[in-house]
Amino acid sequence: MPDKPLTIEQILTRLAETPPRLAELTAGLAPAQLRATPNPGEWSSNDVLAHLRSCADVWGDCIATIIAEDTPTLRAVNPTTWIKKTDYPDLDFGPSLRAFAEQRADLLAILEPLPPEGWSRAATVTGAGTALERTVQSYARRLARHERPHVRQVERIVLTMRS
Repeated sequence: MPDKPLTIEQILTRLAETPPRLAELTAGLAPAQLRATPNPGEWSSNDVLAHLRSCADVWGDCIATIIAEDTPTLRAVNPTTWIKKTDYPDLDFGPSLRAFAEQRADLLAILEPLPPEGWSRAATVTGAGTALERTVQSYARRLARHERPHVRQVERIVLTMRS
């Protein structure tokens, strides 16, 4: 069954909620707890945040480019590949979360004033098979949907660390 479409307001709300929710969930945890994994081979809270930052870099940059340019052609970038070019997995959680929150505030600052037609601005995305058309709304929706299960993942990790 396909997911119910998100309205622009719902997308903006979800995007705004992620950084403070992560801060709330992880408040009071020691750096070692934020790097600890619940079980071997699983992600730590720090790993999840690094992944979220990588996705925000890739998809957020696509959004900014689509808004700034008329029908650009973008090369698809996999966030899993992109993260290898960053130091996100090695950063301490607190400073990394602050950087994520600042990046999110910047993204919301360009999305919130967009008129409805701005959300329909599109790009052609190449490099991952058949060229695809992606819009500001499709990238923002993807980011909002993608983050929700990862926030729940951090919640489960934190419960394990606190017990």
